[in-house]
Amino acid sequence: MNFLVLTALKISLGPILLWQGTRTRAQTVKLPEAAGESSGVVGGEFVTSNATPFRLLVIGDSCAAGVGAATQSEALAHQTALALAVQLQRPVAWQLIAQSGVNTSQALALFEKSDAQSANAVLFALGVNDATSQVEVKSYIANTQQLWTVVQAKTGAHIALFSGFPPVDSFPALPQPLRFYLGAWARWLDGALQAWTIQQGHGYCAIKATLGNASVLDMASDGYHPGPRIYAAWAQQAAAQIAKGVKV
Repeated sequence: MNFLVLTALKISLGPILLWQGTRTRAQTVKLPEAAGESSGVVGGEFVTSNATPFRLLVIGDSCAAGVGAATQSEALAHQTALALAVQLQRPVAWQLIAQSGVNTSQALALFEKSDAQSANAVLFALGVNDATSQVEVKSYIANTQQLWTVVQAKTGAHIALFSGFPPVDSFPALPQPLRFYLGAWARWLDGALQAWTIQQGHGYCAIKATLGNASVLDMASDGYHPGPRIYAAWAQQAAAQIAKGVKV
């Protein structure tokens, strides 16, 4: 799928897509972000005299913020920190900077206003709102590059892991043909993200398979966000990839 095809779809299906988008936003249950602290330290069982905590920063949108989970203990950032502590056999200090509804450029503004601490690795969970707001590939990649440049300069992180896009074309909350159209846009951006991470030497976490194989019952009640079991699987995959980049 490319921009010309997506543009043709938008022109031919425009009125239907607009009506479905407006109706979906009005009818979809607005779930809160996961409750709890946005930072902490896990892996206390691995404390030794020389066990310096590994520092993990998670930046993103509603998925990073844990929408679909009741508390942060069930959400992506905390679960990734727990899994990473086991992988590394050392404590992990984690921090979350996230907000529902932000796209990549808005996440940069959010980060710049935050009290971000130093980090060894950064996990990014962004992109769906870029797809739903139909940000084009060139702008999306430029915004992603700028976000990483600013984050790295401020935190000193040397590992970047970018989460791929979820299977938007299978979200129960989205009716057809809106589901197909936004799913195609998400795949377009996702392909560009994967190519960019390879070119830049960053990590790419292909969560589409993880989420795509999950039961609808594992999703949040809004039919749009992950539930705790999906967050746990996503976290395990992310932690394993981050651990590979850690120099012992």
